[in-house]
Parts: sequence; C-alpha cells; structure tokens
Amino acid sequence: MAKHDLDPNYLDPNYEPVVNHTENTPFHQVLSARMQRRTLMKGSVGAALASVMGLGLAGCGSDSNDGTTSSNVSSTDIGFKAVPTSTANEVVVPEGYSTEAFLPWGTPITGSYPAYKPDGTNTGAEQEQQMGMHHDGVHFFPIDLKAGGNSSSEGLLVMNHEYINQGALHANGATYVNDMRPADEVRKEIAAHGVSVVHIKRDTNGKWDIVFGSPFNRRITGNTEMDIRGPVRGYSKLITKYSPDATETRGTLNNCAMGPTPWGTYLAAEENWHGYFANGDATQPREQTRHGVGSSSRYDWELADSAADQYVRFNVSTIGATAADDYRNEANTYGYMVEIDPFTPESKPQKRTALGRFGHEGVIFAPAKEGEPVVCYSGDDSRFEYIYKFVSSKPYYAATAGGYLLDEGTLYVARFNDDGSGDWLSLDLDDADFAAKVAAAEGTQVGDVQFDGFENQADVLLNTRLAADIAGATPMDRPEWGAVDPNSGQVYFTLTNNSRRTEEQVNAANPNANNRTGHIIRWSEEGNDHTATSFDWDIFVFAGEQGTETVVDDEVIVSLTDDNIFNSPDGLWFDYNGRLWIQTDGSDAAPYQNNMMLAANPETREIKRFFVGPQGCEVTGVVTTPDVKTMFVNIQHPDGNWPDSNDPRPRDATVIVTKDDGGVIGA
Repeated sequence: MAKHDLDPNYLDPNYEPVVNHTENTPFHQVLSARMQRRTLMKGSVGAALASVMGLGLAGCGSDSNDGTTSSNVSSTDIGFKAVPTSTANEVVVPEGYSTEAFLPWGTPITGSYPAYKPDGTNTGAEQEQQMGMHHDGVHFFPIDLKAGGNSSSEGLLVMNHEYINQGALHANGATYVNDMRPADEVRKEIAAHGVSVVHIKRDTNGKWDIVFGSPFNRRITGNTEMDIRGPVRGYSKLITKYSPDATETRGTLNNCAMGPTPWGTYLAAEENWHGYFANGDATQPREQTRHGVGSSSRYDWELADSAADQYVRFNVSTIGATAADDYRNEANTYGYMVEIDPFTPESKPQKRTALGRFGHEGVIFAPAKEGEPVVCYSGDDSRFEYIYKFVSSKPYYAATAGGYLLDEGTLYVARFNDDGSGDWLSLDLDDADFAAKVAAAEGTQVGDVQFDGFENQADVLLNTRLAADIAGATPMDRPEWGAVDPNSGQVYFTLTNNSRRTEEQVNAANPNANNRTGHIIRWSEEGNDHTATSFDWDIFVFAGEQGTETVVDDEVIVSLTDDNIFNSPDGLWFDYNGRLWIQTDGSDAAPYQNNMMLAANPETREIKRFFVGPQGCEVTGVVTTPDVKTMFVNIQHPDGNWPDSNDPRPRDATVIVTKDDGGVIGA
C-alpha cells in the first residue's frame, strides 16, 4: 500500500465510483425526455401531473391548517435584479447588496487561538484549534434558542468541513519518506476535516465577529471520540480494537450537507467516507464493496510513520486474530448522520444509525408536530443511489425532545412510479413485504453481492444500500440536498447530475440519459402527512442552458434564460419566508461560468441568479439569521488566492451577505 498504489481517481474530490450494479428499473414504460434546447415531460406522466401543477401539489396548498403553515410568513416574491454569469475571482451579488468574507480556513476559534500561517507551517495541534478546510453545510443557531428566542444578532454558526486541499494545507503539499507519511501532516489533515462551532455576534455597527473565549467555540475533527447509537450499537460487525463492545468510534469525515433538528442540535452528514480507508485483503465484505472501499485511500493516512491507532485504523485489512485485535470493521463505523449539540460543548457526538448507513448528503426534517412522530429525509449522493425517509417510533414533545427520537423508528426508501405517484418502501425485517423480498433474494446475486441474507435489523441498516436494492427503490441521479417548503409542506431534492445513465437506464424521475446538468424533483406526501407511505411527485425544474424548458402536457412551465441558466444543482434551502435557494456544483465552463446561487419562488417557479462565487469554487451551504437580514454562504475549494489577494493560498470561507438598506435578503 505504498504511494504508487494510490488510485488517481481519489485525488478528484468529485469522484464517486458507481457501486450500484443492481440495475433496478421498476418501470417498463418510462418518461421520455430530451435535454437539448428543450426538455420535455410528456406521455403518461405529463397527463398525470398536469393536475398537480400551479401553486402546489394536490393536498399541499398554502392555506392548509395542519400546523405546517405560518400565518405571518412574508411573500415569496423575488425582488432583486438577476446578476449575470461571471468568470471573475470575486463574489458577485445584485446591486444594493454587500458581501464580506468571514471565518476562512485556519481562523483560530478555540484553545490558545493559534494564528493562521500563510506559509502552510501550522502544526496538526494548531489546526485542531482553527477553522477546518472546505466549508460546506452551515446553520445559524440563535444564542437564545434554548430559551425560546430567535436572536438575529448573536448565535452559534456551525458548519461542516468536507475534505482538504493538501497542496494548500502544507508548506510543500503532502510529503513521503520511504513511502510513509509524516504523522503530523496526517494529524493536520484529519484535524482539517469535521465540524466547527463558532460563537459569533454582531456589533452596533452591524459587523460580525467571533466571541473569543466563548465556551461554545469548538472543533469536532476526524479524531474526536463519538458514540454509536441506535440499532447498530453493539453489533458485532462494528467491533474494533478501539471499541471491543462496538459502542464507540473516533471521528467524522467527508461531512457535506447537514440538518438542524427540531430540538436545536446539528446533524453532520458523512458522505464519501469510503475513500479514507484501504483494504489490502484479497476479498472484501459487502459492507465495503457496496460503498467502493478500495485497496488504497484518498490521502494515505494509513501510511503515517506512527504506530498510533489513530492512524493505523484507516487500514481496514484483516491483520489481527479477531476483530477486537485490528480495525477491519473501522469503516463500518462511518456512513451515518452525526448529532452534535452545539450548546453543550462537553457532549460527545452521536452517530445515529437508525437513519441508515450510506453516502449521506444531509438530512432535512419535516415540521415537527406535538404528539406525532419525527420525520426526516436524506439523499445518498452517488450515481444510481436512493432517497430515504425515517419515521420515529416515538412521538415528539417539544418539552422533552432529543436525539433519542432518532434511535428507534422505520427507515424507508423511495420508489417513484411512472404515473406521478410514489411509494415509501420499508426497510424493516418486521415488515412482511420487505421480509418476503429478502427471503426471495437469498442465495441470488444482487448487483455485485452474492446475497446470503441479513442477520438482524442492525445488519439491514449497516447494509442500507443493499437493503434498498432488494426493496426495489428507484435509482436516482445523485440525490443531494433536500428542503421542505415551510408554507406548503412539499419536499424538494436536487438531483445533481449523472453522466453515466444510458438510454436503457432512464426512469420516470430521472428521464435524461447522460444527464450532465441535473434537475430538481419535489413531492407531496399523501394527505400532507409526512408519515404517509405514498406520495405524488413532479419535476420542479430541469437545469441547463438558455432555452431549456420544463414542459408538462405541452405547457411550458419554466424556460431558462440568461438570468437563470444553471447546471448541477446541489445545495438547497428554504429561508424562513419560503424562498427556495439553489446552489450549484457543476461545470464552470461557458455558458454557466463560475458556480452560483439562485433564488426561486416555489409558487410561480420564477428563478433568478442572486450570487456568483469566485473562480474554481463550489457554492455550498446557506442559512440566514431568523430575521432573514444576514445571509451566510459557504465557498468551497476556490482557486487562486481568494479571498485575500495578498495570501498565496486559496482559503475556503463563509461569505456574509447583507442588504445595504438593512432589509430582507431576496425581497
């Protein structure tokens, strides 16, 4: 496992190997479409969906009195002039708005507050006290949230750090001596991953800054001690040398999107975690092959010149006599949503296994209702993977709600039918239909896996992708961020792209072969009940170049213009007034140029470009203060020397956006 064995694909941060070879195609008659100057939705789906277009899907009107609609929400109208595409190495926003770079990688936030060194010579110990690299999902928690408040001038800004740029992180990039990596370089790289919790406050002049010395300031890294919670806790396939009883692990990695819980905690998603582990065994267990764990890792952490377990654990080969003597099961402790309580800095993060193990992009909660189950959705961001829903078995009560609600419940996977309907398929062995499918599949080849059954429900959740294959879910075009409309209750998901989909593999919800630009899908749960097991869906918009049309029953619903062309929708978020914000992570070539963020009116489908990032970046992660007058937008992996022209290294950073007249963003 020397350096020369490294798969070059792992150096590509967007590399996601296709590991779903089940070729689930639940439809014999699928939606026909073409992505050129015109994108069509026609045939049986077009006819079925014609009745649910307009202000919202059937059963999701904004005059609902089911508790999901606020009577004092502001208009979702978009009140700014669209900005043009840009190739500049700067942030572009509409006239009347201002921006400021904030909390760039390396900013000291805790401990002894070690200063950032532009020559790359900060140590691993120093990086553990500084902002991590590659900012991603972000949320603002008002400082008075636990007391029922909604401060817009002080709070905890919590964000993920997805991966790293080794060339910028170190003085001379990643180095090797006799095919081994210096341990402190590896320590620094592990520390640049994870999550940052930063106490921030706005002064009387409107300027935001860190509250230095705050006990809330905190770094969670790829080496932080964590608990395993839920049905997989204690399962034999999670036994490691570090945790012989399979109840603990260390670290969270490749955290992309996130999800704030109804009880005021933060869920970080573990997405492309498979690339951090190396297995040199002749054969690998299905828990690794179905996720793409290879014989070499992305950063060669297992090659650190140290015998410390914090580095050895990334080698998941069989070395010891038993699982308690090595780290063959270490990768099985990754692939979950990780709950962090930002208001309790001494608390251990919790890996919530009931939500399934896969390439979580993030999680989004439906509005919590007193006395009813908690419901949340998550996408598996890889080509031909699935969309999931979790419904808790215990009811939500605001006075006592906590993470325990995520430890027991039912995990479902989505099947999108060709008539515009959909079904949530249970992944629970106590469900007769699923148990029958499992029994029928035993002894057969499921994709690349020779299926020999599941030991128990923990085994199902550990192998969520395989369970979804067997259930018959719809393979999607890289389902990423989700969002729930606070006014209508509709659920939206970005389907970023899938250039690997062939004409033979299209399905109703993913109708474009060689889908390089992506689309956004949405659905309404039956009866506007998020616990329902059926739903109605439509495609909100197809991304693409000027002239791309989303058409239903020969009616043009959306036609893209220079004001809103975009590709590869990724980040997605509804602000507190109900505007939908769409962020991109796609080609930065003409005609799209630098990646961007757009605002959409979910009722009229009007879309306008609001924000364009600097060169080479992904625009990812967005949130506002409760008054919607300060917006935080994350910029990941910029090129050049953004945001500081005097700094020789590019630095990921959060951009603060405000309106010059102090008004509501987007209005």
